[in-house]
Amino acid sequence: MVISFLVNLFVIGFSLILGFGSAVNSPADFLVKPQKIENKGIYLTAYIAGMKQRREELVDLINQTELNSVVIDVKDYSGMIFFDTNLAEVDKIGAEDIRISDLKNWLKYLKQQGIYTIARITVFQDPYLAENKPEIALKSKSGGIWRDKKGLAWVDPTQRYVWEYNINLAKETAKLGFDEINFDYIRFPSDGDIKQIVYANLDKNGDKSKVMADFYQYLDQSLTFYPVLTSGDMFGMVLWRNDGLNIGQRFEDAAPHFDYICPMVYPSHYPPGFKDFANPADHPYEIVFQSLDRVKNAKYRAKVRPWLQAFDMGAVYDDQKIRLQKKATYDSGGYGWLLWNASNRYTNKGLDKN
Repeated sequence: MVISFLVNLFVIGFSLILGFGSAVNSPADFLVKPQKIENKGIYLTAYIAGMKQRREELVDLINQTELNSVVIDVKDYSGMIFFDTNLAEVDKIGAEDIRISDLKNWLKYLKQQGIYTIARITVFQDPYLAENKPEIALKSKSGGIWRDKKGLAWVDPTQRYVWEYNINLAKETAKLGFDEINFDYIRFPSDGDIKQIVYANLDKNGDKSKVMADFYQYLDQSLTFYPVLTSGDMFGMVLWRNDGLNIGQRFEDAAPHFDYICPMVYPSHYPPGFKDFANPADHPYEIVFQSLDRVKNAKYRAKVRPWLQAFDMGAVYDDQKIRLQKKATYDSGGYGWLLWNASNRYTNKGLDKN
């Protein structure tokens, strides 16, 4: 009895220190992470999630079909954050653009609907942070801030401040009531003149894959006592190669530290001639199946839950092509799937009725 009381007292005090307050109803709520489910989800930008009529239409689609999950941007490729974080470092640079003013209440509503919620955070592609704190931005050999082919600045993955900035954001996101936090752009840049990049600590910390492996471990340890699951987005090609792809991403480094790994196996993103397919986008089943099948028997903590193509590129992605990707996921041992459409234009095509 005394031991139980002390444990409960410790957990309650620890939860208050972490800042959960009334968000945690009991010690048991604090200790228990959400249950892994076979997610079938869609992605929403903060802009769409903040439009009440539009988001209700998508909630209706979820309720009418096999969909059971939604991925919502809380920090996107711009580096802007879409809710009030109460973080001093965020307030100091003015990185908030509150597009979902009722986010906490809407999450409660989604939970009442039985919808699993995932918060998406882009990490190292963060032009806003890079421009406002140039000391932690990637630098160019020619001087100044390095930029990718789109003209976007990146923060330096070897800078520990960048890690802490994003982990602090993840902790604040967890307090909102999301079931899971999804981390995207957990890698070094891939586009632009990357030979011109100067890193602050790459020589000190090892190669790119070592830096990212250390980050995955840091992220995992930092969120151990938070009631959220985690997922990491990775290039689909990491399932085929383990050399880091010159961006530091290796499946075997990430899989022990996340609950889900989400490879982006969009067929349109594989090069012409890949596996002898002149246009891989015309072969959604073969590309998705062969990619996921390569890690079918991998024994790691993470479930493999791919991002599937729900946009027209390389081919028209109609009902059949979406169904073929889903079938390939099931046949190759994938655990659920997420549909990506940057414009959030989803219909019931390719989806089973509820």
